[in-house]
Amino acid sequence: MLLQMSQLSNQAADAAATTTSAAAAPETSLSLLELLLKGGPLMIPIVLLSILSLSIIIERWLYIRKASASHPQLLPQIKDLIIKGDLKAAAGICAGKTGVVAEILAKGISKVGKPVESIEKSMEKTASIALLRVEKRMGVLGIVAGIAPMLGFIGTISGVIKIFYNISVTDNISIGIIAGGLYEKMITSGAGLIVGVIAYAGYHYLNLLIDRLVLQIESESNDFLDFLQQ
Repeated sequence: MLLQMSQLSNQAADAAATTTSAAAAPETSLSLLELLLKGGPLMIPIVLLSILSLSIIIERWLYIRKASASHPQLLPQIKDLIIKGDLKAAAGICAGKTGVVAEILAKGISKVGKPVESIEKSMEKTASIALLRVEKRMGVLGIVAGIAPMLGFIGTISGVIKIFYNISVTDNISIGIIAGGLYEKMITSGAGLIVGVIAYAGYHYLNLLIDRLVLQIESESNDFLDFLQQ
């Protein structure tokens, strides 16, 4: 009787130990790098596009921020100097300031004495060239926003084709095989969509900053031309 009770106690202890070890076993997980590597060869261009889009967004943001530099006292100072007839000093103040507005005003000052229509055309031409510099590489962001999700979908579709081809060859419709293959191929879709969203958001945010710059240019230029007409 005591022997049987001892055996039952040992079996219970072994079962408890097995349960504890199973509960304590760490869950398998993948690092971000391992997850990206499972996406396949198409992850290479998607990663490159992500680097390209982020570099353009940061570089353009810094450039537009510098181009949009605001100098509230610049135009009043220029007006006072023009009234005094000191065009050289007015041009020097503009040369010492950063931003597209200062560049356009400097062009207008250099044409003072000519008809207002001629001054306006010169300022508009300078503004157009400056805005072309500001919008440089913006089209690339639009292309990335469209291409990255497509690359992701291509990777997923090609993976699904391979999965069904392997099923047709091996005649093995295991849920594990299908699910494992699908989750690996869906990585490209997720990565492509993330890169596309970043590029899309960056493109429209930068365009919003450019629109504000255009409004600033038009306001300052019109104020300057109105002053000359007076």
